[in-house]
Amino acid sequence: ETLGTTDPIQLKEEGNKHFQAGDIDKAIECYTKAIKVCQDKKVLAVIYRNRSACYLKKENYANAASDATKAIDVDAKDIKALYRRCQALEKLGKLDMAFKDVQRCATLEPKNKTFLETLRRLGAEIQSKLKTTFSTDSRVQNMFDILFDEESEKDKKEKAANNLIVLSREDAGAERIFQNNGVTLLLNMIETGKPEMILAAVRTLSGMCTGHKARAMAIIQMVGVDKMCSIMALDNEEIALAACNLFQCINDSLTGGDTREYGKEADLVMDPSKDLKTILLSLLEMVASKKVSGHGRDQALNLLSKNVPRKEKKEQDHSKTLFTIDHGLKKILKVCGQVPELPDQLPLTENTQLIASVLLNKLYDDLKCDPERNNFRDICDEYIKSKIDPKDMDKTIHAINCISGLLQGPFDVGNALVGRQGIMEMMVALCGSEREVDQMVAVEALIHASSKMSRASFIITNGVSLLKDIYKQTKNEKIKIRALVGLCKLGSAGGDDYSLRQFAEGSTEKLAKQCRKWLCNPQIDTKTRKWAIEGLAYLTNDADVKDDFVEDEPAMQAMFELAKSRDKTILYAVACILVNCTNSYEKKEILPELVQLAKFSKQHVPEQHPKDKKDFVEKRVKRLLKAGVTSALAVMVKADNTILTDQTKEMLARVFLALSEDPRDRGTIVAQGGGKALIPLALEGTEAGKVKASHVIAKIAAISNPEIAFPGERVYEVIRPLVNLLHTDRDGMQNYEALRGLTNLAGFSEKLRVKIVKEKALPEIENYMFEENDQIRLAATECMCNLVTCKEVQDRYLEDGNDKLKLLVLLCGEDDDKLQIAAAGALAMITAAQKKLCTKMTLVTSQWLEILQRLCLHTNAQVQHRGLVIVYNMLNSDNSDLAKKLIESELLEILSVVGKAEDNPKRQEAIDAARTCLVKAMDLGLIKPFTSPS
Repeated sequence: ETLGTTDPIQLKEEGNKHFQAGDIDKAIECYTKAIKVCQDKKVLAVIYRNRSACYLKKENYANAASDATKAIDVDAKDIKALYRRCQALEKLGKLDMAFKDVQRCATLEPKNKTFLETLRRLGAEIQSKLKTTFSTDSRVQNMFDILFDEESEKDKKEKAANNLIVLSREDAGAERIFQNNGVTLLLNMIETGKPEMILAAVRTLSGMCTGHKARAMAIIQMVGVDKMCSIMALDNEEIALAACNLFQCINDSLTGGDTREYGKEADLVMDPSKDLKTILLSLLEMVASKKVSGHGRDQALNLLSKNVPRKEKKEQDHSKTLFTIDHGLKKILKVCGQVPELPDQLPLTENTQLIASVLLNKLYDDLKCDPERNNFRDICDEYIKSKIDPKDMDKTIHAINCISGLLQGPFDVGNALVGRQGIMEMMVALCGSEREVDQMVAVEALIHASSKMSRASFIITNGVSLLKDIYKQTKNEKIKIRALVGLCKLGSAGGDDYSLRQFAEGSTEKLAKQCRKWLCNPQIDTKTRKWAIEGLAYLTNDADVKDDFVEDEPAMQAMFELAKSRDKTILYAVACILVNCTNSYEKKEILPELVQLAKFSKQHVPEQHPKDKKDFVEKRVKRLLKAGVTSALAVMVKADNTILTDQTKEMLARVFLALSEDPRDRGTIVAQGGGKALIPLALEGTEAGKVKASHVIAKIAAISNPEIAFPGERVYEVIRPLVNLLHTDRDGMQNYEALRGLTNLAGFSEKLRVKIVKEKALPEIENYMFEENDQIRLAATECMCNLVTCKEVQDRYLEDGNDKLKLLVLLCGEDDDKLQIAAAGALAMITAAQKKLCTKMTLVTSQWLEILQRLCLHTNAQVQHRGLVIVYNMLNSDNSDLAKKLIESELLEILSVVGKAEDNPKRQEAIDAARTCLVKAMDLGLIKPFTSPS
């Protein structure tokens, strides 16, 4: 050991020896000592160069570079030091400096392959790095250039616009656009007035505002809320929707709807409340402004609906609602009161007035106490009083229409107004007016007021006779249809109670026939045909009407066409008809004892109509499917949430459940886009609705190719609804079908298996493997069998302190072929993947050997094959005691008998597995080689 020496040359030699031997730390120690005592510059340079090599090996690149530099300072042509420094600099990310070093190396030794290769590689890396830094900037510039260039081809422009939108959706890209004067350029795009330019600009701004509070606030300043409103006000549905989405992104970023981390100081600087208030006031301005298109008005109302009322009643703060009522209630009422048939009205779409009613309802619902509710009512009351003017019919029908809007929203408020002095008389007077529009507004108000819940005694006593008179006397089809709907509504008792027939016997069918005729008549305007559907919604409570309706193919087609049209106000009525025709409403259980008791005490007994019996319902379902009901449902589900209420969603889910009853029809449902349509119904809505939609998804997932039924990324959204059906509070059928669905998905891809595990399905599936019910237990075991290739599932079986593995082994011993195939299949795969489990399996239950032998002797070839694979896994598990134990048991004889059998295509897998086991036993030296059967 010469570490005691102070001779630098000797220390250097010592260091070299350690380096050669691979002991880098010792080498560094020697070189460091040598550096301290060395006086000779040239020797010192060599030692630094050597220590640099050590540091490279230790991946300490900063030191490697500085040591190499010290050597180069002494000799600028030190090629080894130059190349070492190049390697270190590259690792430190200083590509341009590394490139210079290797350039010098290549100049000194032009034939050296290593240098030339490094030179080429670094050159390419620098190029690509330059590209990325400059490219986003120049790309952003480039995209804008293409968009503003009059000469650019259409598809080039479209591509540039798309690239811009995509770029804005990732944070770095959004920042780049922002830093490159992007907002100004986007405003210039909007100024061109070309729809496709405006769309691209608004969508890019949405991307830039998403999830970044500071940037969103900067963009509000630069673009201005007025500008955003004026874009949303354009008469272009797509642009209005895109602008609405921009407001939503801004709102989410400003209210902390996004969860990105900002520094503490950021919060102090940025107080978004002023901006949020400006936006709210501007949206309220839009609601009743003549300059705003119908589409813009719809989106302004949608934004208010979505963001003003509290999401959860648990939240205390409902100040936004109170503010909206103070500053905007009259504006919303103005929208409800518009009469499109009159001149000089606000621009509306078919849906605007219903969206306004829904918003009124949400605001009223969000109030906390009576004084607040009274204030709401007083504002409405005052507004309507101010409009009623016997000398001015137009103003008066505006007031009456306003009441209709309230009756479709917060019914109590509307109901109270109908009861006010003079209002009802005014409605009756209008029914007798000369003008068609007066009659229509009045009759519609009467219909909306005619409800079982109505407190207006006038309607209860006089409604029916008034409407009957109008129905008989009017020559005008439009009025006739509306009067008829009122009659249906006042008469309908709901449910399938046969003994409460609305009018005289037979008249229900006549009325329905009339409604179907109107529905199929293209000469009648759409608004009026919609009322025919409203009428059928009431009349289809009657089973004869249901049956006639599904026999009338043109009527069904006409209804589906209307359901697919842009007018969404009809969705609820269509949903009612479908629920009625498929009998998928909540059924009241009728106890026979109570019926006897009621008859004895002469009370009313509900009876079931013969056509509401099961075979009639099944026929109706088949007819609806044949007429294309699924594709209509698929369109209905896409409607905006404001109109597609949770209750309507639940009704659609009920219809889907009725349609999917027969497994043979599920293919039709999938082919017409039903799979995709069910996902939104399963993810949001009422509890009952979500469960029913999930149940249909389970039925479909169990028997179809998931990639076709739920195309694209959709298939991953299907898993959560299925896992929700596994909860113990769901019924056995739902548990069973959900397990079947998950089994099919789990067999499809690793990505789906991982997602199933992530959604916490395993504990539930394991619980059902203990289930009393044979079918559920089998379904759970089959599901587990498809999941065991997943690493996380194997880990659960490796953990100690649970009975999972024991259960799997015991299930292999149950007397049910299908169950044994699933359990033994799972055991075979899991013991192949995790050798430890082969030993663990023998410790969890004393019956393991007996169960294994029974599997290997099983008459069912599939069960037998799985048993023999488990034996092979155990022989192959590197546990010699276990292997010996197996071969000393009766298993050897079983293996010999099975393995020596003649080849037989029906049992070949089992025979081959037995032979493989015997070969393995020979390899392990546990049995003597035997001659294979000739």
